[in-house]
Amino acid sequence: MAEEQKQGLSYKARRRWSLALLLIGLPLYIVAVVTVVNWLDRPPIWLELLVYIGLGVVWALPFKFVFKGVGQADPDQSQD
Repeated sequence: MAEEQKQGLSYKARRRWSLALLLIGLPLYIVAVVTVVNWLDRPPIWLELLVYIGLGVVWALPFKFVFKGVGQADPDQSQD
């Protein structure tokens, strides 16, 4: 029988992309968010906290597929 073609990124590619996103993308996103919030007049602390919490969750949503299963063992590796 023919091997099934997998859709999406391989395990190694997801690990590399997740590392790049965490080491490069997240700090850039943090700098961008802090810069935008500083352009605004200082809102009340509770509102500022809500903005940071909300944006802290929102940054990862588009990349959910990259982070999924990265902390587990490689499913393609043979179990010897």
